[in-house]
Amino acid sequence: MMRFKLTIEYDGTPFSGWQRQSERMSVQQALEEAIERFSGEAVTTQAAGRTDAGVHALGQVAHFDLSKDWDPFRVREALNYHLRPQPVAIVECEAVSGAFEARFSAKARHYEYRILNRRAPPAIERNQVWHVPMPLDAERMHEAAQLILGLHDFTTFRSSECQAKSPMRTLDAFAVSGDSEVIAITASARSFLHHQVRSMVGSLKLVGEGKWSPADFRAALDAADRRRCGAMAPSSGLYLTGVDY
Repeated sequence: MMRFKLTIEYDGTPFSGWQRQSERMSVQQALEEAIERFSGEAVTTQAAGRTDAGVHALGQVAHFDLSKDWDPFRVREALNYHLRPQPVAIVECEAVSGAFEARFSAKARHYEYRILNRRAPPAIERNQVWHVPMPLDAERMHEAAQLILGLHDFTTFRSSECQAKSPMRTLDAFAVSGDSEVIAITASARSFLHHQVRSMVGSLKLVGEGKWSPADFRAALDAADRRRCGAMAPSSGLYLTGVDY
């Protein structure tokens, strides 16, 4: 068997998320069908992160095995051909050892959340950003973000349906930057809880609007209570930008 590592870019808008679903097309299904079309083998792919419906990726990583010794360049070209017209592209393909696991070998995952902060709605970037028409204070949001770095119980920012055994996570980086119209929020950790990034961003918006202080944001975390979380940010603005190994 030969194992391949893929770096994948996709627009999550038309998909049910990464993981296969019975009722809607998923990124995983689109990829596995493309693999079978060129190789003749039915495979199961494993991804570094199971992105939700509508979430995008610039650097998702996945792996799969084939019995034939394919050239990685040919695999990439064949997959990109068979993935059309789905909004999925294989950016890189490389052969790796059988010990490599896209999910379990990952040392860090990086996300970016994009907010379009202007009165006019997006035309070109519709479904690619969160449109917030009221002015946000990016500096104050960044100040609040720094208060929750490190190891914490992130129950407040965790989906009620999260299946992780523990709410404890170490947030390695969490930063907010912006100009007159675009605010970017970046987050890095070895792993995240279900809906953690979108939940944190939704609460940071309250800080940006002046409804919460940075101290209120930290107090929400310390409460370890999902009811203290602000409204979760929509999936359209979230991107999995990269995975470290």
